[in-house]
Amino acid sequence: MLFDTHAHYDSSRFDGDREALLASMAGAGVGRILNAGCDLASSRAAVDLAHRYGFLWAAVGSHPDDADHVDDALLAQYRALARDERVVAIGEIGLDYHYEDVPRDVQQAAFRRQMALARELDLPVIVHEREAHGDGMAIVREFPEVRGVFHCYSGSLEMARELLALGWYVGFTGVLTFKNARKALEVAENVPLNRLLLETDCPYMAPEPHRGRRCDSTMLVHTAQKLADLRGRPLEEIARATWENGCRLFRLPL
Repeated sequence: MLFDTHAHYDSSRFDGDREALLASMAGAGVGRILNAGCDLASSRAAVDLAHRYGFLWAAVGSHPDDADHVDDALLAQYRALARDERVVAIGEIGLDYHYEDVPRDVQQAAFRRQMALARELDLPVIVHEREAHGDGMAIVREFPEVRGVFHCYSGSLEMARELLALGWYVGFTGVLTFKNARKALEVAENVPLNRLLLETDCPYMAPEPHRGRRCDSTMLVHTAQKLADLRGRPLEEIARATWENGCRLFRLPL
């Protein structure tokens, strides 16, 4: 079975068929899904979904695009949500300098505050980091007690090795199947198998041969197969290893 460690089933793009789609997961070989929050509303929705479906788990937090809303009141609500037994991480949090709709200093402050919350609650984090490698790593180094995953990893192999030395994981989406994914392929080929996670980031990032369509967790097998081909390993071994990695990081039963 596969573990999709990053999904967004609270998205309105699933409103028409969410129930039927989630009901199909076991038959498609997907045994566990982690739904990540991006703001307060999506975090609450993630927790609600996790209570409705036993194979779904939740993470709560503010994406960099929501960083300008991170204040004491919002952190208090995340703190309360994180006490729920279905919440296993703080995320997705981090930095995104691609569009910079939120100023960099505001993003950095929100990232630090949510890393501190994860440290306080002894929870792993899910980090979104886009075109902010240096600042992202600098903030991670400020919190040596916190572990987590850089999701949809886009950094270098050297940066991945530093993350590994700090006890972190790297996650790969359908981008791994794209023809222009040279850097991601290099990292996926060289990072130890016990530190890799598989994700869809659905409804985004659909892998080949579904690129351009709405993504869902049934497509995770294509990313898993690409990783298996890269490593010269059977698909079943990749599925088992990444399942165990997800369970280890998010402290879930095997």
